[in-house]
Amino acid sequence: MTWKSFHSRGEILRDVIAVANRRRDGVLPVDVDGVADVFDEDLTLLGALQLRWHTRLAGRIERELMQQPMDLEKAVVAAWHATADELPGVLAILDRHRAAPYDAAMADAMAKSTAKERILLAMMAGRVSVADDRAVRVGAEIERRARASYQPEGIVTHRGEQTRLLDRIKAALAA
Repeated sequence: MTWKSFHSRGEILRDVIAVANRRRDGVLPVDVDGVADVFDEDLTLLGALQLRWHTRLAGRIERELMQQPMDLEKAVVAAWHATADELPGVLAILDRHRAAPYDAAMADAMAKSTAKERILLAMMAGRVSVADDRAVRVGAEIERRARASYQPEGIVTHRGEQTRLLDRIKAALAA
């Protein structure tokens, strides 16, 4: 891959993420200009989105652990929440394709990436020290808690625009 094609791929992936975050419907945005040119199949695009989610989550966890190193699990859950706020459309796509993969290759890829994410959650929360089946189960528990306590940063209005809670309070006070 040349530098130019790598750069182009990055720009197209950013566009895909922006569209996914706007739509939040869980559908791979293969209709974005250039997607077919740089991602040869849906699984390749899904893998790029999974990698973006995973690296963003790992970075968020590191930041949270620097801020609250005494409660590791709370920091991991807070990082999951922040990542979900930042990449809600990507999360919707990953969730949809975990639940209903197109084929066996996608099912296998999603199972592996889910296990790796759960191991990350469990290890960074200090609950396990070995990447094994127990770590996957513990990570799944942490993920369930994160999902159950998740309050999205904004709400989607009837026009598809996102409004933050602070913006709604300001509007109510002004009225």
